[in-house]
Amino acid sequence: MNTTSSTTPAPEQGRSAQYDAFHAARARTNLVASLYAQAMGEDYPAEVAASSSCDWPLLGLLTARLRLRPGQLLVDAGCGAGGIGLWLARALAVRLAGFDLSPVAAAQATARRAHFLGRAADRAVFQVGELENTGLPDGAAHGIVCVDALGGAADRGAALRELGRVLTPGGRLVVTRALRRGAEPAWHEQVAAAGLTREHLDERPGEAAMWERLYQLWIAHADQLRRELGEEAAENMLREAHRMLPKLRGRRAVLLTLRRLPDVPAEVGSADRMAAPGRHPGYRPASSKETPQ
Repeated sequence: MNTTSSTTPAPEQGRSAQYDAFHAARARTNLVASLYAQAMGEDYPAEVAASSSCDWPLLGLLTARLRLRPGQLLVDAGCGAGGIGLWLARALAVRLAGFDLSPVAAAQATARRAHFLGRAADRAVFQVGELENTGLPDGAAHGIVCVDALGGAADRGAALRELGRVLTPGGRLVVTRALRRGAEPAWHEQVAAAGLTREHLDERPGEAAMWERLYQLWIAHADQLRRELGEEAAENMLREAHRMLPKLRGRRAVLLTLRRLPDVPAEVGSADRMAAPGRHPGYRPASSKETPQ
């Protein structure tokens, strides 16, 4: 995508409904967080409480690979309830723009800002958006994180091109990916088409085992999940567990750091001219009044 949308994108409700149900149900009980904590053990970052494979080792890698400076803009793509982006925004003293397919998740992320950022809560904004159509301006972000979200994109190539468009020259996209062991990665052409180059490839050797423990816990607590989350949300989780468990033994998980090559130095870059992330055309923070993962 070469142009910026003038309005906030409107994701298909059918695609977001499952995520909406999960995030709404999770907010009613600590059961899901408890199962993630059991699966990760000491590596579980309780404050972040992400519905993903985000653990303490991954947070350390994200911090190191982004190489952001205070005041720069970080985008959390597929932000869920916002914990990863907000933790990074506080740790790195940067501004944050997050988006997610789920209106419920975007609203939850907005509600968590003060916990992480206190009086500087307006340093972070969240909206509804899709990986293939973010609604963010060209060259807006100094860094982008995308944790366990790219696999859910309708078109991964288009999603990478869109995220590449949003990066300022010299900016980095740090994204989790998974593939079958021994398989040739399919992302090479997609990365090149997005105008990016690979900077780092970090292995995540414990990721598959974590998912195996978590899925087994979901299955073992199926009745409790149904009682506390409701039939629909619980059944979606259980279907995922049964579908994914047989695939985990051959899974290779990595953290891929991609960079948009710097342009010839200019007097002032577009990203440095930005004021607050919520003031860009086409960027509206989610609120509880909107149908804002």
